[in-house]
Amino acid sequence: MDLDTARQELKEFIPHVNNISDGSIRKMAGRDLARFKQFKKQGIAVKFGRFTRKENDQIRKNVEEFLSISGIDNAEKILFTSRYPEDKETINRLKAEHQFCAKISEGIPRPWRLIYYRARKMFDPNNYKGRYSKEEKEQLKKYHAIHGNDWKKISELMSRSNLSVAMKFSEIKSAVNYGPWRKDEIQKLKHAVKEAVRKKVEMEDGSSPSSQPNRDLWVDREKLCQQLPWTEIETKVGSRYWRQCKQKWNSILVKKMSKGQELHRWIKGLQNKITLIKRLHEMKVEDANEVNWEELGDAIGDVPTAYLQVQFYRLKVSFVPFWQKKTFPEIIDFLFQYKLPELEEKL
Repeated sequence: MDLDTARQELKEFIPHVNNISDGSIRKMAGRDLARFKQFKKQGIAVKFGRFTRKENDQIRKNVEEFLSISGIDNAEKILFTSRYPEDKETINRLKAEHQFCAKISEGIPRPWRLIYYRARKMFDPNNYKGRYSKEEKEQLKKYHAIHGNDWKKISELMSRSNLSVAMKFSEIKSAVNYGPWRKDEIQKLKHAVKEAVRKKVEMEDGSSPSSQPNRDLWVDREKLCQQLPWTEIETKVGSRYWRQCKQKWNSILVKKMSKGQELHRWIKGLQNKITLIKRLHEMKVEDANEVNWEELGDAIGDVPTAYLQVQFYRLKVSFVPFWQKKTFPEIIDFLFQYKLPELEEKL
């Protein structure tokens, strides 16, 4: 299959395929296209975003089954083969012989690359080493001064995962302000987000970033909430960690979209609580990550999805006993069966 044909066929499943490199398209054509078509026949859409509990369980099952049929003794060897140079040749031969790529993605309607990265995160023992000591933080700064953003190299030197060292360095690289946001910080945040959204829109439109640098930017609400480059925004703000930037931006959006009204008005309103419970019950999903929060947000009120998820968390904590031990469907069923009638009686 030629590159243009592969890109065209993948576009049915991946809307942003035009932004993917030619090399990645070739790999996806080999690893994913046939899988996507099979899922389509079953009426299953290709998914992105956070992995659900069910998908995580399927990954564990796939890895365990592959270990069983291949005879390899642990998941680290198949997912981090470079850590075992003496066994590398044998491991790679067994992975090819027993079709590792196909096996690990079995039953999961997502691009293979995302499944593989998720498996690496789940099975990397270096992800579970607890808090960084003061000595480790100093080590991290020293290694970064030598190796820059070569997180793979730094992770090997520190026996931590790539993601762990990258995220920790983002947190400690400069003095972070944990107090109230100053006006100048908020202005920097707004400017950084505006530039990030502008770049995103121009890439999607195919226009040059410098063609109309001062034109007004009109975008959908979703673009103001989703998939923003928070580490870049953090760098431009300078005095805040990226998670702080994300949380502050969400609070700014909620305030703007509610036109200055009380932020928690929708969740405190009796009818809105009833609507939220009913909508979640109608969805009949197995995991919170399967909820279409954008659609739910439109039904409840014009609020960012992150804010909506926080409010649902508060709702279950307030009304569902022992919610930590319940599955998502059990939480929704409890709210629907026991709390909903109480709320409706008060109307």
